[in-house]
Amino acid sequence: MNILGINAYHGNASAALVCDGKLVAAVEEERFNRVKYAAGFPAAAIRYCLKEAGITPADLDHVAVPRNPYARLGTKLFYALRMPSFARERAKVITKFTGIPTALAGALDTDPAKIKSKFHRVEHHQAHLASTFFVSPFEQAALLSADGLGDFASSMWGLGSGNRMRIDGAIAFPHSLGLFYSAVTQYLGFVKFGDEYKVMGLAAYGQPAYLEPFRDILRFSGNGGDFGFKLGLDYFTHHKTGPEMSWAESDQTPILGRMFSDNLPRLLGTPARQPDEPLEQRHRDLASTLQARLEEVYLGMLNKLAARTGAKAVCLAGGVAFNCVANGKIFDATPFEQVYVHPAAGDAGLAVGAAYYIWHQILGQPRSFTMNHAYWGPGYSPEEVRAAVRSNSVSQGGYTIAELPAQEELLRRTAAIIAEGKILGWYQGRAEWGPRALGNRSIVADPRRPEMKEILNRRIKHREIFRPFAPSILAEKTGEWFEKSHPSPFMSLAYSVLPEKRDKIPAPTHVDGTGRLQTVTREANPLYYALIKEFDRQTGVPVVLNTSFNDNEPIVCRPEEALDCFLRTRMDALVLGNTLIARP
Repeated sequence: MNILGINAYHGNASAALVCDGKLVAAVEEERFNRVKYAAGFPAAAIRYCLKEAGITPADLDHVAVPRNPYARLGTKLFYALRMPSFARERAKVITKFTGIPTALAGALDTDPAKIKSKFHRVEHHQAHLASTFFVSPFEQAALLSADGLGDFASSMWGLGSGNRMRIDGAIAFPHSLGLFYSAVTQYLGFVKFGDEYKVMGLAAYGQPAYLEPFRDILRFSGNGGDFGFKLGLDYFTHHKTGPEMSWAESDQTPILGRMFSDNLPRLLGTPARQPDEPLEQRHRDLASTLQARLEEVYLGMLNKLAARTGAKAVCLAGGVAFNCVANGKIFDATPFEQVYVHPAAGDAGLAVGAAYYIWHQILGQPRSFTMNHAYWGPGYSPEEVRAAVRSNSVSQGGYTIAELPAQEELLRRTAAIIAEGKILGWYQGRAEWGPRALGNRSIVADPRRPEMKEILNRRIKHREIFRPFAPSILAEKTGEWFEKSHPSPFMSLAYSVLPEKRDKIPAPTHVDGTGRLQTVTREANPLYYALIKEFDRQTGVPVVLNTSFNDNEPIVCRPEEALDCFLRTRMDALVLGNTLIARP
């Protein structure tokens, strides 16, 4: 049985294919159209999924879409009457959703009559919860989804047992942790869709000096009764104008309208920062307070969830689950002993969640799959890699190009390049699912060099200097370098680096002493594990600095894109499969 999941007409458009209960492929549309967070219809992603599985459109049994227009219909109608312009925009989106069977046929260049699959609508947050629980290693777990908005809800919680989920509650529009974080992110001058992670990094440079006013902006009772939270709506606009998200038809770039009201700068006593203004200490303190207040509420909700379910494990999804700083505090701040976060916890992951919701919750099939790695995107053959190199300017002299079919020699030379302080592009196997580069589409550098963070931010990534990088560590060594050792295979948790180790890996250690680590196992990624192992043999440090292989664009997908990124930045070397390319 073949089930196609589609996240369409929303940021992070994506597709995933589940065949007989096993995930075969999952990828975001942005990897193909090269538009970050691309919305619209994921035609190329769908074509890739079917190609990877070797099936035709006629072989699809079910198509699952994570949007249910009938969910919270009363709330939708209430706000439609209050916000006619927003209602008109939502009506346009709903019209697009009704045309998904036709769009699917067009993407696959086939007659709509030949697609015999049954189409399903899955509520947004139920798809989020399914995306994390049904692929987790847990037989039973508490469930929490939190994001900006989906099907007029922002949060949902419950309990997963075996192949079923029980939904216990939800928080409806207009109250939202995600919109709270996004609105203050805009107020701090980071106005692009998806900029929240920048503010999370900035928070470590400040102090939570504005907690009292922030507790009025986001209100939560930490004791007893009410599970949820409420926004101080005077400081927001989305409940009056609608959460104005659209996308440019030309390139499918998501666009967010302003979400905070003039009351927010009045409350905080400081005007909103413009994107081109310098960052001052007050901005750092505001970012720190934003993060601190999110943690108070998020961890408070998890404590209540633990008390209500009695579960020792928790599965997280939704955009808020990307907050690795908050996730890293779960073990100290809540009773939970195990945590699983889907690698594409945001809306891209809805494609996987919708498919597994059908397989388990609707069809009642038993669980047989665990997502213990994230390599579900496109891969390219050695012949395709060689052809890309031959057609690129690197083959026109000046660059050293070596084919190294012996893995030991490839790893020895590559680890030595990193140990020399050079910057390496590392391109292997199938692309990662989700926004994190996890050792197949990565830029790798020496973690021992304190100057490496600034070099990478200025020379390669061309981004804000305060942005941190991630340490990839051999999983079995985690407890020797970090204060926690619970697995973090998808960079979804940040732990404190042991104080005595911080001067040994200063480059990926953030200013607050933490690292958003990736724990690497031989089973999940044998080659990347072997590279870190060889670096450890040469240097005594079982850690490399890892960042995504890109430069203000989606992570590279094809070998041609890796070569282009290598050439326009000043990386020192590039490994494509077993081909090593070095600058003169």
